[in-house]
Amino acid sequence: MAIGHCKDVENGEIVINGLEDLEEPFIQKEGKVVSYQDEDDDQENNGGSVGMVFLSTFVAVCASFEFGSCVGYSAPTQSAVRDDLHLSLAEFSTFGSILTIGAMLGAITSGRIADIVGRKGAMRISACFCITGWLAVYFSNGSLLLDIGRFSTGYGIGVFSYVVPIFIAEIAPRNLRGLLTTLNQLLIVTGSSVAYIIGSIIPWRILALTGLVPCILLLVGLCFVPESPRWLAKVGLDKEFQVALRKLRGKDADITREAAEIQVYIHTLRSLPKASIRDLFKSKYIRSVIIGVSLMVLQQFVGINGIGFYTSETFAQAGLSSGKLGTILYACVQVPITVVGAFLMDKSGRRPLIMISAAGTFLGCFLAGTSFFLKGQNMFLDWVPVLAVGGILVRDEPL
Repeated sequence: MAIGHCKDVENGEIVINGLEDLEEPFIQKEGKVVSYQDEDDDQENNGGSVGMVFLSTFVAVCASFEFGSCVGYSAPTQSAVRDDLHLSLAEFSTFGSILTIGAMLGAITSGRIADIVGRKGAMRISACFCITGWLAVYFSNGSLLLDIGRFSTGYGIGVFSYVVPIFIAEIAPRNLRGLLTTLNQLLIVTGSSVAYIIGSIIPWRILALTGLVPCILLLVGLCFVPESPRWLAKVGLDKEFQVALRKLRGKDADITREAAEIQVYIHTLRSLPKASIRDLFKSKYIRSVIIGVSLMVLQQFVGINGIGFYTSETFAQAGLSSGKLGTILYACVQVPITVVGAFLMDKSGRRPLIMISAAGTFLGCFLAGTSFFLKGQNMFLDWVPVLAVGGILVRDEPL
């Protein structure tokens, strides 16, 4: 990963070209980091090849596809799983939601795991958790093994949610980094959409086995791609660092400058004082922290998982003739909206896109809530399915 030269200037600032490292501490002490773009960005990979970068990215986003497969599994299988295993609504709700508990724990531990065993090692561990989880779901005859399997897959995708974008950002040249990291979210949505569609056609146990495919592709593919050069340099494996960077940039590329920049950048970060949690509550940081955390919390509280995990049954309860048809329609809308959101993110900016998405989410929730209110009051029953479908599709915004 190309990071520009560093130097100390007279006022104590540390200047770093192209500062885009995702692991950079949010708080800096005794000096600040100033970033600027190098004038010759387009020359950073002259004479090199991006073939290995694309291959490595393809392998990594198999984990993103697996993430989506896990998220989308419960929606098309709700009625079949409940009928076959004689589960109550509460038991299936536990099965659906326990994924998020596992994902939360996986996300909490992901940084430490990725730092200790490397990016590839973390993805291997996560894939093993997902494989174990899918096999538990496949062989389950009751709620206990079903929940254990769902929790295990949740833990695996929780680690994936951190390590995949980190890995892609660390191996990609600067001019391709934005494009390649966008593939992470796109493949997550694609994975869930595929689960929605094929889950409406095949039995739920077979659908669980299809979740093994991305994990197997990931484990096999990791044998043929290099480790993140950034991590190798960070842990002091200098020879392996040079070999990995050479594989990623091509045998004819001049990696001298990029290798030096990475080493200088890591040395600079090590020399900076460590920040603590208490520093986040200082007056100069607290406003940014509140805004950032609030956006993330409110994004989750809009309840998109409540729709995504139980889409088929939601459409059926709204009176749609076929819950599976609604699920397929929901799946077909997700991918185009994600593509449009990724395109608009750079064109329109983050803030306008968040505001538009929040407005769409509000409208969708209002329409869906109104539909079920009218159904409960036995009013305008012909409009209930229309409002429910419209509301759910409208709220499927790139928030």
